[in-house]
Amino acid sequence: MQEIPVYVFTGFMDSGKTSLIQETLFENNFGEGAKTLILCCEDGETEFHEEKLRTVNARVTMLEEQEDFNTERLTEIQKEYRPEQVFLEYNGTWDMSTLLETDLPEGWIIVQTLATVDAGTFELYLSNMRAMIMEQLFKADVVIFNRCEEDTPKGKFRRAVKAMNRPAQIVYERSDGTVDENDNEELPFDINQEIIDISDADYAIWYMDAQENPKKYDGKKVHFLALVYHPESMKKGMFVPGRFAMTCCVEDVQFLGYKCKYEASDEIAHKSWLDFTAEIRYEFAKEYRGKGPVLYPISCVPAEKPEDELVYFS
Repeated sequence: MQEIPVYVFTGFMDSGKTSLIQETLFENNFGEGAKTLILCCEDGETEFHEEKLRTVNARVTMLEEQEDFNTERLTEIQKEYRPEQVFLEYNGTWDMSTLLETDLPEGWIIVQTLATVDAGTFELYLSNMRAMIMEQLFKADVVIFNRCEEDTPKGKFRRAVKAMNRPAQIVYERSDGTVDENDNEELPFDINQEIIDISDADYAIWYMDAQENPKKYDGKKVHFLALVYHPESMKKGMFVPGRFAMTCCVEDVQFLGYKCKYEASDEIAHKSWLDFTAEIRYEFAKEYRGKGPVLYPISCVPAEKPEDELVYFS
């Protein structure tokens, strides 16, 4: 059977999903006239116009209730419209598990997921309904922050997304529709210090920056309060100093740390705390399946457990 590409658009209501779909169809001539079905799962402020859709060989149908998003109903829609491609505008208040766990009609293949975010309200949502909004983003291939202004905290937004969805491509779009390609972030620590001092508040920021830009830390020295981990799979003479970080909620806590080569690693107890200073070298490590930051200790001093053992991405 012929494969039918499905493009999924997620995000809260009025985040720009409908506008993005219409821009893709009308301005970018996506699919070059292929028979397109827009499967819309919510009514937003922006509406689709049937007459204009016909000019690009597209039609729209609604699914108003979450319980209607099931294999039987979707198969009925497939038989009725027989599309060559599907644009699925998913409801931002529906559980993502419904989309991910529902068997799609035969031939339907999700090829890309795009999430739209209103930059003007994202901080508010992060503060009050973080888990709910991040659920819309954690499987997206592309996350588009639209309506960005000069003071939009792009670094904070990027960290929030990357904490849950590291492979995601992030796009910042200004209020006039142009793309802001300046994603330079001012780090809260000085990487030109002789020893870069990383506070608990900045640990997750440093970890992600070192992961995304490892070469700039090659040869740098770093200092932070570390929790010691001895993974069973790691050979003698190595351990992982790091911290547990919370992304959205307690269920999403994860350990963040880089491989450390240290001959006396057996002398350091598992889950002990260290006042830790090391040199970072950008080199191959089989644990990374390539090159990445590897730590070489300069100082490993026993330390007290902090009052809050977690670090955060905000």
